[in-house]
Amino acid sequence: MTEWWYNHKTGEVEEGAQSLGSDRDGPFTSREEAARAPQIAEERARKWAADEAAEGD
Repeated sequence: MTEWWYNHKTGEVEEGAQSLGSDRDGPFTSREEAARAPQIAEERARKWAADEAAEGD
């Protein structure tokens, strides 16, 4: 099974782990999902912030 990675340093999608682990996010199951990595990270960060805020209530 092919794994896809998003290189946040270059902004490019990689097939397989090609770059340093500190420069990439993943693995993802498809090229399209890897391309959405910045949006996925933003959505997760918003959810974590909302969860933390709810815990503080």
